[in-house]
Amino acid sequence: MDGNGRWAKKRGLPRAVGHQRGVEAVRRLVRALEPTELECLTLYAFSSENWKRSEDEVDDLMNLMRRFIKSDLPEFIANNVKLKIIGDWQSLAPDIVAMLEDALAQTANGKQTLAVALNYGGQHEIARAAAKAAAVGEVTIEAIAAHLDTADLAPLDLLIRTSGEIRLSNFLLWQAAYAEMLFVDTLWPDFEPAHLTTALDDFARRERRYGGR
Repeated sequence: MDGNGRWAKKRGLPRAVGHQRGVEAVRRLVRALEPTELECLTLYAFSSENWKRSEDEVDDLMNLMRRFIKSDLPEFIANNVKLKIIGDWQSLAPDIVAMLEDALAQTANGKQTLAVALNYGGQHEIARAAAKAAAVGEVTIEAIAAHLDTADLAPLDLLIRTSGEIRLSNFLLWQAAYAEMLFVDTLWPDFEPAHLTTALDDFARRERRYGGR
């Protein structure tokens, strides 16, 4: 999810407003999940590099996260959405960790998964998984994959990046090895369920060969 700050700047608004509008885009997608029959939608909410931002912006993001969990958890439950968190989220503020643990427990029986990457970095994830694999045996592709944060999720099929940037920014690096990719100019606050539908239609037309011919 990229472009909150630029969305706000284009309108002469504080970055915090852009982040708030970004949360509204998340809500729209969650409400539209069921008809897509997607097994899992993964959103990059806060990277391990985002700590480099100003203290005020980080505080705004953390407070926005607190409000989002409180306000939207009942809707997740009502829409049969299962929440999963990837990344080093347990090192966040204790109250946020407690709220996330409660949300995970209350949504455990949901049928569609919303995975949220918090304090996440793909390189860190691979390093953690490799260390765990080495601690119990041989370090192989299969062993690393079994210790990734996403080990219990379906394989990544399609990776979408908004805002016109054409890079992965340390997101799901291992999982993206053979994923299809789509880079769109739309800033995240303007991303609608219709954009997701278009992306899925585009994906359906692609031929996936996984290195074969």
